Amino acid sequence: MPSRGARGLADAAAKLIPKDVDEATVAIGKGRQVHLTNLRKLFWPALGLTKGDLIRYYVTVSPLLLPHLENRAMVMRRYPDGAEGKSFFMKRAPTPRPTWLALCKITHASGNVIDFPMIQDLPALLWVVNLGCIDLNQWYARCDDVDRPDYLHFDLDPGPGARFEHVCESALRLNEALAALKFPTYAKTTGSRGIHIYVPIVRGPTQHQVWQFAKRLAVEIAHHHPQLMTVEYRVAKRPKGRVVIDYNQNAWGRTLASIYSVRPTPRAAVSTPVTWREISAGITIEDFRIDNVPARLARRGDLWADVLPPKKPRVDLASYVDASN
Repeated sequence: MPSRGARGLADAAAKLIPKDVDEATVAIGKGRQVHLTNLRKLFWPALGLTKGDLIRYYVTVSPLLLPHLENRAMVMRRYPDGAEGKSFFMKRAPTPRPTWLALCKITHASGNVIDFPMIQDLPALLWVVNLGCIDLNQWYARCDDVDRPDYLHFDLDPGPGARFEHVCESALRLNEALAALKFPTYAKTTGSRGIHIYVPIVRGPTQHQVWQFAKRLAVEIAHHHPQLMTVEYRVAKRPKGRVVIDYNQNAWGRTLASIYSVRPTPRAAVSTPVTWREISAGITIEDFRIDNVPARLARRGDLWADVLPPKKPRVDLASYVDASN
């Protein structure tokens, strides 16, 4: 992040996104304009945070956020009435839309072709967030080959009776198993209830093969820690007090909240990269929020920089997957 730090970036965001108006048209880059609406609408009434505050946050963190979204289809979840209101999913980029908005055309099994928006730059980020998208949910495969992801991931989610400290313990046990395979691992809070663990991989295996590998590994780890974790996907069948290792998010078309994504939670928590030392020492979801994450990023930079392609090392899963699938 630029050396001017969080304060300088926050000042720049405040200058770009005014606080004293409901609507504004901002010009960015080569003649690109984005019309922003309802800037003073409360999105977190108890916190006094507005839609404009949300947009200013994303402007502030955009230097580190944008590389993680680039060239990936975006599934939009819109909250027109803020974090406490109803939401709805939207895959197809709505019209009218800017002519400069990049699209990712993905053919589904039904034969339907959907034009997903891609967030390639700051104007596109502002346009998507202005639609009421509090959190950002991108595909795990890049648009040039949506069937071959460049990382696998595990979503650790506390089931009924499990606490967040159980999630942290599960993350440490999963990291031990991955380290035994010499896999590099990266952890982040989900901003909601759990922890995401990512492993950067070499593109090659299909989405289904990556899913199969994630399932095998999750089942084995849960088997070794039956009092702590489960892979039972059916809520009614899950044993109480266990953390779910959700490997199914590796399936085709699934998404998770992106890095640095704000979540529609009461404290406006942010999905934030954390170190294994921090997890071991003890963290909570609410430690990382819209009001303090920019300062953390200015101080520590992007802890997930090496997740970005073509950074090294990346795991070649080819020898681990079933070539027949």
